[in-house]
Amino acid sequence: MIRIVEVGPRDGLQNEKTILGTEEKFRFIELLVGAGLRSIEVTSFVKAPAIPQMADAVELYTQVSRALPETVAFPCLVPNLKGYETARSLGVREIAVFTATSDTFTKKNINATIDESFLRISEVAEVAKRDGVRVRGYVSTAFGCPYEGAVDLKKVISVTKRLFDLGVYEVSVGDTIGVAVPAQVRATIRALKSEFPIGQLAMHFHDTRGLAPTNIYVSLEEEITTFDASAGGLGGCPYAKGATGNVATEDVCYLLSSQGLETGIDIKKLAEASRFILSKLHRQTDSKFLRAFFNTGIV
Repeated sequence: MIRIVEVGPRDGLQNEKTILGTEEKFRFIELLVGAGLRSIEVTSFVKAPAIPQMADAVELYTQVSRALPETVAFPCLVPNLKGYETARSLGVREIAVFTATSDTFTKKNINATIDESFLRISEVAEVAKRDGVRVRGYVSTAFGCPYEGAVDLKKVISVTKRLFDLGVYEVSVGDTIGVAVPAQVRATIRALKSEFPIGQLAMHFHDTRGLAPTNIYVSLEEEITTFDASAGGLGGCPYAKGATGNVATEDVCYLLSSQGLETGIDIKKLAEASRFILSKLHRQTDSKFLRAFFNTGIV
């Protein structure tokens, strides 16, 4: 079975200008659970002025943890030890930490170099290990940086290794600005799996230039079985100009089902979750599958 990590409630919403209420976000997550998602990134424990959409992290996670099944993983992004302490006080059982291959990007994103970001991450990882909290790592700009351009594959491997050395259980390799092409994806995965267990690698594609499904297909050929995706294709990085278009979970599920691969996700129920959140945001979707489904009702 292919594992989908749903990042819509966090990565999908963080760049949206329409600030949603906690109840609306909770209902979105509830619908995603109902559609069969079993790993849903709920929120981020960051300073409200930095990302206003995440200002209700405490309230939202509290409601999710009380009302939704414990069998579903509800990871949260934490930027530093203070964010971790808040998350842990609420009983968060899985967190995500992040860095990048580009110092310029990390400076724009978290006002730190890559090395400085690892100082923060190491503090979090050490305490999380003591607390028995699972830690997932993100590597942004793995295929290209909006400020520095092309990325050296050796840098991707180096940053990934540093995350694994801290004890993360999985590293999600991110195409933050949607510039990856199939040959690059194949080369990157082959280089990574020569160094690290393939089962501990995930891919995070943006569909900015329309190649995310193709890149996922290549990843499948290279034995990747975990993918990040965002319901409705919501999201992007607020610190990377033009980084629109997380690949839509619906487009990923449709691709996987066409290959006879199971996800455990009901695509019609998933589409309704996306319809709900898109209506609250007053926006259209970039998902090819959803556009067709909304127009025809045909899967």
